[in-house]
Amino acid sequence: MSDREEFLVWLQSAFVPAERAMFDGDDGPRRAIWSESDSVTVLGAWRNAADRAELVEAFEVLSRSFSDCTDYAFELISFDVIGEMAYTVGYERASASIDGSPRKFTLRATQVYRREPGGWRVVHRHADQV
Repeated sequence: MSDREEFLVWLQSAFVPAERAMFDGDDGPRRAIWSESDSVTVLGAWRNAADRAELVEAFEVLSRSFSDCTDYAFELISFDVIGEMAYTVGYERASASIDGSPRKFTLRATQVYRREPGGWRVVHRHADQV
């Protein structure tokens, strides 16, 4: 299996379920796929973070806002794997409640990943609402 194929398998088996869990109010799977390093950043649709502690806090706050995810899909527009780094560009489409109000929304998301011991980990996310 090529590096690109291996990455796509990880994306579908780890990343997609973690994002769906986040929009259902569970930030544990999302935190698990992020690097433990302090060199992580988020420029998010709702929260930003510039290190691991801020990232954990942001995910905890966000997860309390989300619930009842009935649908999540990641539409991959572009990606590449270059050595120990990878990136994705795509649309995240979700149906979930935000602060108790059901909503459908689409986020444009660009992410950077690093291959670390144990597999791929997210190190940067930039997302905004369409």
